[in-house]
Amino acid sequence: MQSIDVRVDRSPTITGDPVRKATTVSDTATSHRSPAAQARGMSRTMTALFAFAGGAAVANTYWAQPLLHVIAETFDVSAGSAGLLVTVTQTGYAAGVLLLVPLGDRLKARRLLPLVMGACAVALAAAGLVTSYPVLLMTLALVGFTTVAAQLLIPLAADLAGDDQRGRVVGSIVSGLLTGILVSRAVSGVLASAFGWRAIYLLAAMVTATLALMLGRLLPAAPAPVSAGYVALLRSVFAVVRGHRVVQVTLVLGALNVGVFSLFWSALTFLLSTEPYSWTAVQIGLVGLVGLAGALAARHVGRAHDVGKSTPATGAALGLPILALTIGAVGSHTLFGVLAAVLVLDVAVQAENVLHQTRLVSIDVHARGRFNTAVVTSAMTGGAGGSAIASMLWSAGGWSAVMKGGLAMLALGLLVWRLGRNTLRAA
Repeated sequence: MQSIDVRVDRSPTITGDPVRKATTVSDTATSHRSPAAQARGMSRTMTALFAFAGGAAVANTYWAQPLLHVIAETFDVSAGSAGLLVTVTQTGYAAGVLLLVPLGDRLKARRLLPLVMGACAVALAAAGLVTSYPVLLMTLALVGFTTVAAQLLIPLAADLAGDDQRGRVVGSIVSGLLTGILVSRAVSGVLASAFGWRAIYLLAAMVTATLALMLGRLLPAAPAPVSAGYVALLRSVFAVVRGHRVVQVTLVLGALNVGVFSLFWSALTFLLSTEPYSWTAVQIGLVGLVGLAGALAARHVGRAHDVGKSTPATGAALGLPILALTIGAVGSHTLFGVLAAVLVLDVAVQAENVLHQTRLVSIDVHARGRFNTAVVTSAMTGGAGGSAIASMLWSAGGWSAVMKGGLAMLALGLLVWRLGRNTLRAA
């Protein structure tokens, strides 16, 4: 058994993290795995379970998007009011990422994950049973707040994975998340047509509850990485960002990456809903299935991190969207051009997402949950900014102006990568 003492940890990997100024482990792990995770790895079965559970969790934030007009008719509200369903769900999700995900660094996963997913199952069931629109808004806000299991699973998987498999494991789970988003948008309308929109939430509640029970039984009984008060834990999110230059560079790149993705897809909705396409919302939603190629790419690109090629792979992933937006700009009048742009952009953006998350969860085993909180919050901020920019540019100059704006964002991203690549290499 290891000897235990209390000392000040002067390791450079914890600079700026007040939660870890004192540690109770007598030897700081040189590996990126926690002591409890030494000699263990992630089996393919457990990786698949994490990927499915993560995909199911993020799907819960998107069920309502294709169903807004149906729900509006049920409660006799306007289309504008129905749009609030997406807003409150996403706002709840942002709050959950900020307030719940850091707890992954403090509480045992075997306890925290089933608790959060069980609460989400209750909220989903309530959403399928409510008879009042204001109550539906509240229940969907709770769904968003509690459906953060995916962002708890990623740092946990990084902890359990071996150093030589971490990128592949994280890539597989992120691909599960993307698949959940795409499939939820594509199938929710079909299922709602057959069984009604309430059935979607009741089915999601059953799936979430089942996964909570499975994870509660199968997760290893590993100790919590750190011991700290909740308020100190939240404050330390900002401290660990300030204390790691590589985190700061990665967060900027992540925000720009998701910003370009959001800008493109927001404008694509405008493009496909007007001449010469004039597509319905269902048809536009099906275009997203092309993005499943991005999920496949995300599954494999993590291996670049495993073999020490994360920095050049990040540069390549930043450059590839330039090709996508160029194709989109010159080929917007043909379906082939649009689908090609979607395919290339999705592959690049999801590949970069995997590289960013894998890099951050590999820095410090004791701060993985907080690093993941930072990267997801940064990405959401970038996504919101990209959508806003798309609306402004579309009004000013249409599709062409949006593509030029996206290229300018990518140029900024490549500049940040060029100036910060030595920092990224040192991570």
